[in-house]
Amino acid sequence: MDVSQFDFELPEELIAQEPAPKRSGSRLMVVNRENQTVEHRRFPDLLEYLHPGDVLVLNDTRVRPARLVGVKEGTGARIELLLLNPLGGDRWEALVKPAKRVKEGTVVRFGDGKLQAVAQEMTDAAGGRVFQLQYQEQDLEILLERLGEMPLPPYIHRRLDEPERYQTVYSRAVGSAAAPTAGLHFTEDLLNRAKEKGVKIVTITLHVGLGTFRPVTAESIEEHQMHAEFYEVSEEAAEQIRVAKAKGNRVMAVGTTSVRTLETVARDHGEIRAARGWTDIFIYPGFPFRVTDALLTNFHLPKSTLLMLVSAFSSRELMLQAYRTAVREKYRFFSFGDAMLIL
Repeated sequence: MDVSQFDFELPEELIAQEPAPKRSGSRLMVVNRENQTVEHRRFPDLLEYLHPGDVLVLNDTRVRPARLVGVKEGTGARIELLLLNPLGGDRWEALVKPAKRVKEGTVVRFGDGKLQAVAQEMTDAAGGRVFQLQYQEQDLEILLERLGEMPLPPYIHRRLDEPERYQTVYSRAVGSAAAPTAGLHFTEDLLNRAKEKGVKIVTITLHVGLGTFRPVTAESIEEHQMHAEFYEVSEEAAEQIRVAKAKGNRVMAVGTTSVRTLETVARDHGEIRAARGWTDIFIYPGFPFRVTDALLTNFHLPKSTLLMLVSAFSSRELMLQAYRTAVREKYRFFSFGDAMLIL
């Protein structure tokens, strides 16, 4: 299938540069796959589409403040690091800018030397390199909270005044390079109201990597290779989903990361069960969904793997029609944008 079939015209002014004033203040487009209809609602109206016994699956990953700005030892040149994946023994895969200034053996200092990063071998990613971290603190995560910044997506050009707005209210497991943005709309009050309605709230974990922003450079979808991301599903979460499916209730995934986790486990084990590991699952039209009955998501980039996933869940034609409508109605796009519910 040709990647160009997932292109659409997107005016730059529709890319949201900051969150809505209130978490749940965004718009909600409701797309019904069965009758091919589109409704325009507000995000709190999501409760009207949830039924007692439904399971709402949330990704509880938390974004690590892993963007570090330091200086090159010896020259004082400004160097920026984005920590991606821990490799063990305080070795990290990272992206570095400007990459040409950092050779093997280069030492980059952060926070007056409280943290040092020694460059090692290059990785396959553009600007990618492995670094050995050195620090005196006992807990690296605490140190990163002091020295690091939130790694916002490349299409957001404004500084975020409230970093917590790029975290979900239920974030718990630190490890992502980007937020599972469909969950940013939820408030504690909305989740409590869903529970009062008889909806089961289940959390799973998938640590989002920067591969989520990597453009598809191949002309054919089948030639694209996804980056692997770590996931974990507990026995408690798996049991609640199995029970709901057995009773004929719906499983609503919040975000494409939740979909990828659920469908990975079902594909690999034949059912939803406790599991953890790495997934590079690529979902595009023709994929057989085994678990997901409804999907809450944001609006995605043209020709992106995320647009391909939602097209697989509905249809390419229906999604492109919905996206053209979203552009016409001036919905806000991407991480801080509006939401779409696919039923």
